Amino acid sequence: MPKTPSSPIASRKRAETASSAKPQRGINSLDTTGELLVALVGSGERLSLRDLSAAADMPPAKAFPHLVSLLKIGLLSRDDNGDFEAGPLALELGLIALQRLSPTREAEPEIIELASATELSVAMAVLGPLGPTVVRLEESATPQHVSLRVGTVMSLVNTAIGRTCAAHLSADVLAPLLAQDGLRLAGAAPGEIFEDSAAGKTALSAPLRRRLAQIRAAGIDTALGKPVPGIDSLAAPVFDHTGDICLVIALMGSAGSFDCDPHGEPANRLREAVQHLSRRLGWWPHDGAGKDAAKDAAKDATKGATKSATKSAPKGATRGTA
Repeated sequence: MPKTPSSPIASRKRAETASSAKPQRGINSLDTTGELLVALVGSGERLSLRDLSAAADMPPAKAFPHLVSLLKIGLLSRDDNGDFEAGPLALELGLIALQRLSPTREAEPEIIELASATELSVAMAVLGPLGPTVVRLEESATPQHVSLRVGTVMSLVNTAIGRTCAAHLSADVLAPLLAQDGLRLAGAAPGEIFEDSAAGKTALSAPLRRRLAQIRAAGIDTALGKPVPGIDSLAAPVFDHTGDICLVIALMGSAGSFDCDPHGEPANRLREAVQHLSRRLGWWPHDGAGKDAAKDAAKDATKGATKSATKSAPKGATRGTA
């Protein structure tokens, strides 16, 4: 029996599908150039030819022609000492990328990955007009006993999400928000927040000052059974390119069901996620460990750019339990 000829549209769709399944062909020399750019980004500082070549694991004689081309098009420039740094074109590209970034959108895959890896519920909050507000909740596969809704405004004093936010706000922004903390979930009374002061109770209480300092030093906060009995949580900040806090991400689960130690496995996974996301948003850490994370993030970004297709993340639920 003769085969029915396929339509031109069907043939074209099959060709497009077959084409997308094949790895796309690139230019090897540009891949080498990319390795030099990744090495420079990972260092976080100007580098000489020798140091940049070593960071990219290639001989200087091989690296130099690539660097000359990068200088010509403006992706790199050289200072008076001959060291290489980002050029005007790189700066323009970076500004365009930062303008297009949405912290909540960029956080979506990190939240989904965290929930899957830890088997815990994951919440994301932003600082809204009323305070730290939950805007995304990825539910745990294990049912919890307390419902947390998107839109809940968290106390800056009595919740891990709120304290993490408060620890990284400037005093002039924090003071008026604290004055209204009683309106939020588990909100604190003024006597728990401020010391008695003739100037109008603007000085934070000593216990609160110490707690916020501890959060800044540890990079994470915990809430064990409070304010919600039976629910433990870990929260960590995400920073943008200005160094300001833009998100708080929290892990939540039933008390005793996971390791809540600030140096335990869930906490370390949370730290890695917020560091990776902060780097994606342009934040630059100052410590050595942070630079290692930044270098890994740069490599991940380079690998991601070579993929022929992207996966769309599922939308989050508007209500969940935590």
